[in-house]
Amino acid sequence: MDGTSIIDALILGIIEGLTEFIPVSSTGHILLAGRALGFENPGKMFEVLIQLGAILAILVVYAGRLIQLVRTLPSDPTSRRFVAAVFLAFLPAAVLGVLGHRIIKEVFFESPALISTMLIVGGVILLIVDRIRFEPRYHDVKEFPLWLALRIGLFQCLALVPGVSRSGATIVGSLLMGTDKRSAAEFSFYLAMPTMAGAFAYDLYQNRALVTGDELMLVAIGFAAAFVAAILVVRSLLDFVSRHGYALFGWWRIVVGLLGLYFFVYRA
Repeated sequence: MDGTSIIDALILGIIEGLTEFIPVSSTGHILLAGRALGFENPGKMFEVLIQLGAILAILVVYAGRLIQLVRTLPSDPTSRRFVAAVFLAFLPAAVLGVLGHRIIKEVFFESPALISTMLIVGGVILLIVDRIRFEPRYHDVKEFPLWLALRIGLFQCLALVPGVSRSGATIVGSLLMGTDKRSAAEFSFYLAMPTMAGAFAYDLYQNRALVTGDELMLVAIGFAAAFVAAILVVRSLLDFVSRHGYALFGWWRIVVGLLGLYFFVYRA
């Protein structure tokens, strides 16, 4: 492990933390950035394992709410239904992620053309959805019906293709099915906890033979950077989208996607 690798891990960790909870595809960003930096890691595990930093960031920010949720589970039907809703939303991507793990890692992760195209397509969709004047029926994530949560989970499956964005897919799906912008983003936060924790655990298990001391050190650096950056995003995102919507993220995706096509496909 040299100084360049450490700096690369730090940069990629910051990118992960800044992009994980906004609808721009953190995986797409760090895969393209890693390719630009010449960053190599066995099994492409670094990109998944540093998500633990973002998971811990949201656990820290939402600690009070999560503790309250756990305390009220035995006595409050609303809390139990909410936990069931998050679990239902988590299941589809968990099953498909396990079944398709090899093709995701060995094919999708290795295609900058696919990643860049998905960034552009997702950006256009965000711009279109952001202009539609919906009449929201759901404003509180704890009041989401179970059928709604399951359908949001099906939208999350689209994010198994890097460049789509886990948060982007769930947010767009939520908006199309009647939630307001704030609750769509907030449910995406809650859904990220089991989804990202599951991806972390499964990927670590799959790549356990490849883990070395140097690899763990780079993951630790990326994790720390992702943790700090993600805390800043989580604390400000809900207010931002409530006021400004998602158009900025749509344009950002399109710009990054076009740059990806130019540098990694056209000039390759």
